[in-house]
Amino acid sequence: MPDLPTPQDATEAALFSECWDAVLSYADLCTSGSLTAHQLATEAFTLGMREVRAAGIVPARGPGRRAGRLPTIPELLTAVRSTAASWEADGEGHKLDPDLRLWLNSGQAARYTGPPLQRPVALRGLRDMQEADASLLWLAEVEALPLPTVARRLGLDAATVAEELDQVRGLFRDRCHRAHVDTPMDAQCRSYARLLDAVTRSPAADTPGDLSRHLATCVQCAEAAACLRLHGGGLPAALAGGVIGWGGLAYLERRRRAAEVRLGVGRPGAAEADDGDSEEKEGRNRVLRNGLLAAAVLLSVLALGVSMMPFDGSGDSGDDRAATARDDRQPVADPAVPDTTTTTAAGPTASRTPSRTPSPTASRSRSDRKNPDPEPQGTSAATTSAGPARTTPPAAGCRADYHLDSQWSDGFQATVTVTTDKALAGWQVAWRFRDGQQVGQMWDATVHQDGSRVTASAADYNKSVSAHGTLTFGFLGSWQGENRVPYDFTLNGAACATN
Repeated sequence: MPDLPTPQDATEAALFSECWDAVLSYADLCTSGSLTAHQLATEAFTLGMREVRAAGIVPARGPGRRAGRLPTIPELLTAVRSTAASWEADGEGHKLDPDLRLWLNSGQAARYTGPPLQRPVALRGLRDMQEADASLLWLAEVEALPLPTVARRLGLDAATVAEELDQVRGLFRDRCHRAHVDTPMDAQCRSYARLLDAVTRSPAADTPGDLSRHLATCVQCAEAAACLRLHGGGLPAALAGGVIGWGGLAYLERRRRAAEVRLGVGRPGAAEADDGDSEEKEGRNRVLRNGLLAAAVLLSVLALGVSMMPFDGSGDSGDDRAATARDDRQPVADPAVPDTTTTTAAGPTASRTPSRTPSPTASRSRSDRKNPDPEPQGTSAATTSAGPARTTPPAAGCRADYHLDSQWSDGFQATVTVTTDKALAGWQVAWRFRDGQQVGQMWDATVHQDGSRVTASAADYNKSVSAHGTLTFGFLGSWQGENRVPYDFTLNGAACATN
């Protein structure tokens, strides 16, 4: 394993300190344990810094400059992905997360290294910006740093950095729109390009039904929509999933929690990391609270474009899973978070969403390994097998709401929302269809269907749910004849009341 490169000067030493934590955090997601995470991070950091030095990247602003490459942190994260691909090609894939291995051998991974015009819109848009503008966008949106901190790192005026960020968001949108228009597309996609640009400019604009149906089946237009819609808090997810690829959404959540830990966000009596600008802090917190909703938007986009191989964990014994769950890995930014031992009983999936993601794509629960990350309130950590159909009256401990979002001649889209009276450290929601409906893609959960019985298991990033909180996931399905509301909803085997 190579040693980390030696900083050449004080400026590069500061850069190393800033970037190493991000690289190790992503490497930790990509591997099967803390030792291999450190090995992957070291190799990737060495490779990435060599490329950064060769390119002579300097984070300075100047008119007319176009870097033609990514800012330093996403460039290093790309090096992690490239190093993981090399491990897989060299027969060392057993060190990597199983879902990452599936992704690396899929057509989705090939998009990040294939023809430039076929790469994700967010990746092309960020690369097309000036390096300092792109750095401002990445640090503020993905790394979740307060703007005064970002201003100090980039040498900007703290009094005007919020205005500059707004301008940079607009520039990113313009670059993504141009990238989308330049993408080779069929006549139908091209006919919607102008309409897509118009409806994503204003939060008050309604999306026509035909465009909604098109976005539900066209991954490249849905990716573009996520990048063009700056309102609603979805920009961080579009950036992380589109630039990093696998694990983008999990990385985004990690960096959000890491920023909270480092800067004392939400801690009573914690010293403020930056003086003043309370208004900006409040805005950042609103964005952070919307992070999971934004991730769900991006997951739904990417789920439609990728078909992942089902994971079959039947070969692992209970003892093996428990031993693995006791792995000593802890979150990079919050070592105080206790480890939890979790198991999963989800069966093979008919179709799955990638993590992280557009693709920013979500993967199956990694609970058969360990808890790799501090999870936010509102999401879940251990999954249990859904039991057989219940005949007892619905328990008062949970309430399920099934909403049919849209329906067409042979398909439909639905959202399931469950409210739980108890805090959950993991969840499985199950129900029965009445009319032989079949679930296709599902986002924010992993699906297993056996006849009329459907079981949705928590994704890796939304495992914990607070008391009296809600969990939500959506899916696409097919139907014939009738499409009545399903019944017999359960949460972790306990019957739920229905709304």
